[in-house]
Amino acid sequence: MSRGPRSEAANRDWGADDSGTPILHVDMDAFFAAVELIDRPELRGRPVIVGGQHRGVVLSATYEARAAGVHSAMPMSRARALCPQAIVISPDHRRYRDVSREVMRILGEVTPVIEPLSIDEAFLDVSGARRRVGPPTVIAERIRERIARELHVIASVGIASTKFVAKLASSHAKPDGMLLIPHEATIPFLHALPVGALWGVGERTQETLARLAIHTVADLAHTPPPALYRLVGAASGQRLLDLAWGRDPRAVEPVRQEKSIGHEQTFFTDLTDLADLSAVLLDQSHRCAARLRAAELVTSGVSIKVRLADFTTLTRSHPLDAATDVAHDIYMAARSLLAGMTLPPGGVRLLGVRCDALSDSATTAVQATLDDPGTERRDAERTMDVVRARYGASALTAGSLIGTPATAKGKSDIS
Repeated sequence: MSRGPRSEAANRDWGADDSGTPILHVDMDAFFAAVELIDRPELRGRPVIVGGQHRGVVLSATYEARAAGVHSAMPMSRARALCPQAIVISPDHRRYRDVSREVMRILGEVTPVIEPLSIDEAFLDVSGARRRVGPPTVIAERIRERIARELHVIASVGIASTKFVAKLASSHAKPDGMLLIPHEATIPFLHALPVGALWGVGERTQETLARLAIHTVADLAHTPPPALYRLVGAASGQRLLDLAWGRDPRAVEPVRQEKSIGHEQTFFTDLTDLADLSAVLLDQSHRCAARLRAAELVTSGVSIKVRLADFTTLTRSHPLDAATDVAHDIYMAARSLLAGMTLPPGGVRLLGVRCDALSDSATTAVQATLDDPGTERRDAERTMDVVRARYGASALTAGSLIGTPATAKGKSDIS
């Protein structure tokens, strides 16, 4: 669910010349919520929120809920207050991944030059598909039609000469639309937008830029570079100027190495017992390790995320002595990080484990010695993977996790 800045007053028609616009940004509309409505057609047209029933944050919301002010990452309590009539559905991440794979399959049949950004969006370079399929606007419409017909979810598409402008275009095409920004219209389109549309310009940066009366992209583009550099720094200032003038040389990268794999959980009641928190870390470590092995990756760094009862969020990280895909190794590092933190009496409302510094397991040496149980643990965990793949994720678990808070629902992600 995109929260990118967009201008409601922005022009939605910049011409029909798509000869210089090979980049498409395909972005699913309210993806998690849309997937939930596939099997619940009776909820179409009603405000629906995907997230924790009582705790946690909003993961997705239909446009009917957004009209009431609901947006992603909003605390569920706030969302319920804004839209008390909304139907709240607990997330089913496995289903979302299944539908996402089908979306990416459709995109991959158009061009192999595809760069997934997340579970519900991707860049495509369709330069090589023009002769076979047609011009970019025709390709975009065919993609939207196939996704709607075959998967029963909706995609919006932005078409432009660069990745940055294509992504902005898709946000302005929503919901259920397509927006072409011809190459010659790039600068007029950008300069009509609020400065917050530029990547890296959040609320604080907007306040800083406002000191120089910079409110639009056009204002920033015409600001003398030295003045902008003094305000936001030379590197950030030059990057913003490049974006403001449509300069984005980045190519669509078909293969993206995952940067991290993680799992986090928001609890129904705040946890105060260290043993309960450790059990959660163990469960999360097993989940992360299984996904590392499935992706044929190993991790060289572990971090934890702890959100306290007052919503204060703490993170700690630790490099590993050797790369691993074994849950025990991940757990020991995570538990050590948690033990080094002083937790207040109010307890913890969210806990998460993340594996960073990922590399290919086939080309990364995994440390082992004759008396090291790591090989046995890895073999045992791979056997667990096989059992779970055949009989379901809940078919096998560590005995110490039975009946613990680790069974609470959580959120997994790859970034």
